[in-house]
Amino acid sequence: MRKRWLMCALFVTLAWGQAVPGAPAPSQPAQAPEDASAAVPPGAPVITIIGVCSAQPRPAAAKATAAKPATAAKAPAAKSSADCKTVITKAEFEKLAGHLAPNLTPQMKKQLAALLPQWIALSNEAKKKGIDKTPQFEDRVKVLKMQILTQELRQKIQEEAANIPPEEIEKYYRAHADTYEQFNLDRLFVPRTKPPELGAKEKEDDKDEKLSEEAQKAKEAEEKARTEEGEQAMSKLAESLRARAAAGEDFAKLQKEAFEAAGMKMQATTVNLPSVRRSALPPAQAAVFDLKPGEVSQVINDAGGHYIYKANSKSEVPLDQAKNEIRSKLQNDRMKERMDKLNSSFKVESNEAYFGPPLPAGPMGGPMRPNQMGTPPRMQNQRNTPSPAPPGSAPPPPQPQTPAPAQPPAATPN
Repeated sequence: MRKRWLMCALFVTLAWGQAVPGAPAPSQPAQAPEDASAAVPPGAPVITIIGVCSAQPRPAAAKATAAKPATAAKAPAAKSSADCKTVITKAEFEKLAGHLAPNLTPQMKKQLAALLPQWIALSNEAKKKGIDKTPQFEDRVKVLKMQILTQELRQKIQEEAANIPPEEIEKYYRAHADTYEQFNLDRLFVPRTKPPELGAKEKEDDKDEKLSEEAQKAKEAEEKARTEEGEQAMSKLAESLRARAAAGEDFAKLQKEAFEAAGMKMQATTVNLPSVRRSALPPAQAAVFDLKPGEVSQVINDAGGHYIYKANSKSEVPLDQAKNEIRSKLQNDRMKERMDKLNSSFKVESNEAYFGPPLPAGPMGGPMRPNQMGTPPRMQNQRNTPSPAPPGSAPPPPQPQTPAPAQPPAATPN
């Protein structure tokens, strides 16, 4: 258990080391050297620490001798640091590393090999000073053991939840057939409003004249009226484009007109969504999936703008392609159910006068775990990097940007 705690601490150290800012990024990805570790025999030494003695258990005979008076037995002379060495074989190293991660990369092995000797040497010195006998150390080990056991339990539950029979996967697939339908759609997006255009004289007035309170209110009312007028114009345009789309006009051409009317310059427009699942669109747009091939939807309005869809075709995701997705879904459901049951098996009463209000709940109920309460700055930034869209998801349409008075900025194509 102590070794596993060391390995947990190792990877915390490695994570922090990778999060240190200021390290220059390589211009090109370095090519990983060929891993030749398989040719090393299991009993071959891979780390030798000279100057640190291996911990040797005291034999029973030695214990009995130690119980006699000092005059009856002579204590053996202690080894000097020059005669001491600790040898770690390949089998011992890989067993230790494998208890943390089943597939350790060569780079991680190097990092572990670089830290392990220092830990062994310094922890031996700490024992000589009696640090491992202090109440502080014992309490910290007690808490770390609870944390490790909790993580081991979660891992065990996850492994058990992943044991899903094939017939259960097929049963779920048949019962949720509509979830695995995919549609080929054309989508036309009309921005909700277009930016108002200010004349040159109005711009100069804004710069040189400080408006009175009444004038400011009048100006705000005028701007509001312009905005409402722009929204009405775009709503009428959306209805007009919908009628033209239903008559068979090209969606790409209509999309370009919509963006130009909104003051958005587009080099190319993408209107086709080749594989869209029901979960990919907001619930307000779910009626799109009831269209027959060739049909065009009514204008769907929301806070972002106006949407018009055309259904081209419908197909099913084959069971073989959906298996992994279903297995992951069922595994998550099982694990959540088991964790909810465990978390509801006990009650906690705490003195809020002392602790303050309770912590927010974690994703599976109960208080947030320590690793949910914060991460190193750079690691947090990496976690916020957008992940790839799930299968069948529809990309969001480009949103209009309010242009500067001089020249409207180009919008990013979808």
